[in-house]
Amino acid sequence: MSAIPKVESIWMDGKFIPWDSAQVHVTTHCLHYGTGVFEGVRSYETPDGTAVFRLDTHLKRFFNSASLYEMEIPYSPDTLHKAVVELVGRNKIGNGYIRPLAFFGAHSMSVWPKGCPVSVTLIAFPRGEYLGKDGIERGVRVMFSSTRRFHSSMIPTAGKACGQYINSVRAVQEAFRKGYDEAILLNSDGNVAEGSGENLFIVKNGTVITNDGDASILMGITRDAILTIARDLGYPVEVRTMKPEEVLNADEVFFSGTAVEVTPIREVDTTVIGSGRRGPITEKIQTMFFDTVHGKVPKYKSWLSYVPQSKPVSV
Repeated sequence: MSAIPKVESIWMDGKFIPWDSAQVHVTTHCLHYGTGVFEGVRSYETPDGTAVFRLDTHLKRFFNSASLYEMEIPYSPDTLHKAVVELVGRNKIGNGYIRPLAFFGAHSMSVWPKGCPVSVTLIAFPRGEYLGKDGIERGVRVMFSSTRRFHSSMIPTAGKACGQYINSVRAVQEAFRKGYDEAILLNSDGNVAEGSGENLFIVKNGTVITNDGDASILMGITRDAILTIARDLGYPVEVRTMKPEEVLNADEVFFSGTAVEVTPIREVDTTVIGSGRRGPITEKIQTMFFDTVHGKVPKYKSWLSYVPQSKPVSV
């Protein structure tokens, strides 16, 4: 994993400030208790300039995550939308990653964050393939983690909160330690949940299959786009419980997510999936997805928010 590249500006609490000035105090509540919420958003180069993928949908989930933790974000979705677009332009980003973050700040060491101010930051920087270009083309090796995905009765799985990702950190640490690229977590029932930061799809006999909120997953925005794309391409789609053995016996398996985009899985726990390389249905869905985010598919143009005055680029 590459280091975050330093860029010119970060938006923090209503102002564009230099990268090095974006600091918080060590008594910040979120630093101690994980009381923050965030989003991961992508920008892409298109023939009409840089565009941000499904920004309004991401911001809607951002505000919903905050509400689950009784956190009132002191800015409107429209204000944050405009700030994201301007930040991408200021930092001259084409293919990049955007991280909205809201968190309880410094005030009290009490677990209850009463009185703690809510800070909001927007970070945008260039980024390539999360699991590498080779992973996008050939597929990645993953394992079933011994770490279980938490149930929604423990922590709201519908929200994207900072503290809950320690669950994913443990799964990834185990996977990397054992030589794999990523992990798949099972839920408390022993069924398939998701990756450390990705939703999971399998393909069997031409049908595209994934699970939903009942499996204790985060309902991914890229997941939703893939379901739409798969149906529009004419593939049967099933949304249901997935068993671990179904993953191992699938014709194709792939991850979806903002960071991972659409990444095929060629091996799970030493079991080779299908032919051991990117499957044909995965490739077609992947191709349509990348054409979509790069502004080449008119029917999905409404998913893109363009950065004003960005220069057209070749893609």
